[in-house]
Amino acid sequence: MEQKLYLYPVWLRIWHWANAVLFLLLLFTGLSLQYSSVEFSFIDFDLAVTMHNVSGIVITIAYFMFLFGNRFSSNGRFYKAKRKGYILDLMVQIKYYIYGIFVHQKTPFPVTENRKFNPLQKLSYVASMYFLLPILILSGFALIFPEMIIKNVFGVSGIHITGLVHITTGFALSVFLFIHVYFCTIGKTPLSNFKSMINGWH
Repeated sequence: MEQKLYLYPVWLRIWHWANAVLFLLLLFTGLSLQYSSVEFSFIDFDLAVTMHNVSGIVITIAYFMFLFGNRFSSNGRFYKAKRKGYILDLMVQIKYYIYGIFVHQKTPFPVTENRKFNPLQKLSYVASMYFLLPILILSGFALIFPEMIIKNVFGVSGIHITGLVHITTGFALSVFLFIHVYFCTIGKTPLSNFKSMINGWH
């Protein structure tokens, strides 16, 4: 008999959906700013700048909500990686994704009350939320307030380097987003993981 687990409290679901909408807005407006030309633009340049900056500020506020929630609720425990045997567990999970999932093997790390993420999920979520997103936020604010940026780094424009870091990090997180959505479809049913983020139950 399968156990029903309440793993997604209300605050986490609100943050998750707000973060998703804001990131999509940032992605769309960022692409518009990067690839628009005088002859063609996805949306008006000034509007894209405003939307991008406002979305960036709001997603920063939401990020602090995420940090606060993880610090002062039990959800934070899911992001703590064990050191002993972690690499081996990671290899087992990668092997499952490469081969086992296609021959209908059982997942080596099923969701439990104390384990919401498998080792590869934990690595990708920690890298995204505690490394890449802070870099994206800091570089974004530096571009909003360019006086914060060092003018030259080894003869290269500081703004150019900051912009490159911002775009590269945004691209990496966009790749994570699409992979994340894909893996959400391989639950018990294609929609079961999405329903979990609506009602809170796994």
